[in-house]
Amino acid sequence: MDWDKLRIFHAVADAGSLTHAGDTLHLSQSAVSRQIRALEESLNVTLFHRHARGLILTEQGELLFDATTAMVQRLEAAAARIRDSEDAMFGELRVTTTTGFGTLWLAPRLGKLYQRYPALKIDLMLEERVLDLPMREADVAIRMKEPSQADLIRRRLMNIRMRLYATPEYLAEHGTPATMADFTRHRLISQHAGTAQVAAGAALVAELMSHDIRSTLTVNHYFGVLQGVLNHLGVGVLPDYITEDFPHLVRVLPEVESTEVPVFLAYPEELRHSKRVSAFRDFVMEEIQLYRKTQQI
Repeated sequence: MDWDKLRIFHAVADAGSLTHAGDTLHLSQSAVSRQIRALEESLNVTLFHRHARGLILTEQGELLFDATTAMVQRLEAAAARIRDSEDAMFGELRVTTTTGFGTLWLAPRLGKLYQRYPALKIDLMLEERVLDLPMREADVAIRMKEPSQADLIRRRLMNIRMRLYATPEYLAEHGTPATMADFTRHRLISQHAGTAQVAAGAALVAELMSHDIRSTLTVNHYFGVLQGVLNHLGVGVLPDYITEDFPHLVRVLPEVESTEVPVFLAYPEELRHSKRVSAFRDFVMEEIQLYRKTQQI
């Protein structure tokens, strides 16, 4: 079976469109269409149902897509192992984590990793959606819960909690709440209830909102919440790991906090011997150790 045709079929099935697949492959739509027709003729089957909104795989197309997906995974894994066989540390590492953790904790520390490995290329994908590591949507993930996917190596990094913080300037002007009843005179800054977030954080916000809080500012991720707090707009619900980089923030109502949220690092079993993955894992573990020491001081 012609691999070029299979490669084009896989791109079309993945994109659901001849045009989008052509853009990815740098081929015209007509060239892609001809290759798909030739593949269908060689197999004597119809691989796609065509309609105005795009392409849908037939049952036979689904079977072939499963096969080409497995082939692509094996090729990508082989390419990664080949690249990692070199002594020098170089190449791309795709890391996924949440927007909050990626912007507030991970990204500010990556300078240390680049100092060690200047030729490393990191593709940092910040989103709440859990990417499929076995399907090679990313190489490494840092998530706020234990990954449930099979064939993953996982390591628990730390536990975090959502707590209340404000700036000294805000508290000097508005006073420091001593009880939840005092909160009626303050503005609460938090993630919006409908935003994808850890369950513990959402539960804490729901509990706080059950009180008579007259003024709120809701944002769709923790970076925005932090900016609101730093600009003295109110008391914010933030993960406790921000205290290392923003030590001037004052914790408000220390008895109010979320339940523990575990933070896990995970990567596919097939990348166990990847030098890039090992370097990133070791770097993150070192930074976690430093973070823990600051928390104990």
